[in-house]
Amino acid sequence: MYDRLLALAAHSLAEADSRSEPHDLWTEPASAWKPCANVRRENHTLPPAPENSTGYILINANGGLNQQRVAICNAVAISRLLNATLVLPSFMLSNVWQDESQFGDIYQEEYFVNYLREDVYIVKSLPIEMQSLDLQAIGSFLSELDVMKESKPGFYIQRVLPILLRNRVVYFSGFGNRLSFDPIPFEIQRLRCRCNFHALRFRPEIQAAGDLLVQRIHQNFPGQVPSVTRYLALHLRFEIDMVAYSMCDFGGGEPEKLELQAYRDVHFPMMAKYHNETELASTLRELGQCPLSPEEGALILAALGFKRGTRVFLAGAQIYGGQSRLTPLSTLYPNLVTKEDLLSEKELSPFANHSSQLAALDFIACTAADVFAMTDSGSQLASLVSGYRMYFGGGRLPIIRPNKKRLVSLFAKNSSIQWGEFRERVRKTIRENRKVHTRPTARSVYRHPRCEDCMCQAKE
Repeated sequence: MYDRLLALAAHSLAEADSRSEPHDLWTEPASAWKPCANVRRENHTLPPAPENSTGYILINANGGLNQQRVAICNAVAISRLLNATLVLPSFMLSNVWQDESQFGDIYQEEYFVNYLREDVYIVKSLPIEMQSLDLQAIGSFLSELDVMKESKPGFYIQRVLPILLRNRVVYFSGFGNRLSFDPIPFEIQRLRCRCNFHALRFRPEIQAAGDLLVQRIHQNFPGQVPSVTRYLALHLRFEIDMVAYSMCDFGGGEPEKLELQAYRDVHFPMMAKYHNETELASTLRELGQCPLSPEEGALILAALGFKRGTRVFLAGAQIYGGQSRLTPLSTLYPNLVTKEDLLSEKELSPFANHSSQLAALDFIACTAADVFAMTDSGSQLASLVSGYRMYFGGGRLPIIRPNKKRLVSLFAKNSSIQWGEFRERVRKTIRENRKVHTRPTARSVYRHPRCEDCMCQAKE
């Protein structure tokens, strides 16, 4: 789709070797925010023991690693809100991810329970006498249809608490983004941040593999002068499930449309009515709701001024379209690597067929990168990594978040726009997005932790 612009980008990168990079390429604006969600409550009271609590909350989280992480933190918050005992969350088997990993396969159970023990009482299972209850029959089973997305605390107090008091247990199936971000009591909001940024630690073997991955990304490539080299992590949310679900057109013609429709028929049957919706695809692109393609991601990096020799770590699962789709990116940036390139088959084998554990390795590499860039700001991994870098980065971990709606008009001019104009407009767009912003009302504390609930402003 972008042969002309890609050729101009390649020419610019060839010339860039003799020029210095833009001064702000590897930095971000200074921030006065510092992490403080781990500060305990001043007037602290221990959570109720099981015999004194309102009952037990069970959740079965859906989605991949990052959706599950949000669900866990929301479950902790709701348990505290209702003075309930939380049963260690379980994970639903996704028909897309096909990963049977449970909480203890990814996170350190004991650390999680102990870290939050002064906030929420957490147990590993229901008492024996309650395990045989038919939760659906007694009205304690709540599906996604029963709980609206981003429900306010009042819903849980008015609708869920009576069930807890009556039956001593509530089971949320397919639990995900089911708690609003405003208005929320200060301590409940801070507890979500404490859970996300402090209580959830990957298992030692996952963390060790992630640390090894980061070490190898920094290591020199063959033929290069020895040095400690910084790297850029790029998350391309361009797996087939995302591409199919987006309903967007990525230039693959009729074969692409048929392949994506066949995938939707199997995995997203509710979307079967959207056959060949060319007009819809065009509208979505104009609104900036389509994930950027690998070609578009490559053009943005080149326009920003990253040199051809930049070390790029590519996060994510298998890219839709395979190597041919990645060719424009790997041609402009030949020092492009993935976890599969840097870790041996033996080192990856403990995590094979476990997409969530593999995603944890990407999470570690992205949070540790000198710069993190995304192509889809709506991605949960991109959102959580961004929040993690804001929270722990101290203003030293830049994030490149494209404004897709503004970039669409630029890409639409790919047959006529000059490289100088394209470069300057991309830089202006990204520069404006990198300003230090506090969390907007109703936006995620996991993605935007710069707020009094999660972080504190340093006193001058």
